Amino acid sequence: MFGFFFTEGPVYNFADAKKSDTAKFARFFQGMLREGVCFAPSQFEAGFTSLAHTDEDIQKTIAAAEKVLRQI
Repeated sequence: MFGFFFTEGPVYNFADAKKSDTAKFARFFQGMLREGVCFAPSQFEAGFTSLAHTDEDIQKTIAAAEKVLRQI
C-alpha cells in the first residue's frame, strides 16, 4: 500500500493530509496518465502493488514518476 501527498511535512493523519497541495497532486495524476500509468484519482486513496506487477512495470512507473515530477 502506498500514497502520495504533496506537502511540506510528514503525513500522520487526516488533518496532516488535508494540508496537502491537491492541485499539484492533480497535475501529477494527469502527467502519470499521459505516461501510461494509472493511479487512484485522489490523493486520499491508497495505491496497491501486487505480484502481477513485474520488475519492468515498476521500473517504468519509477521512470514516469521521475519525468512527471520534474515537469510539475
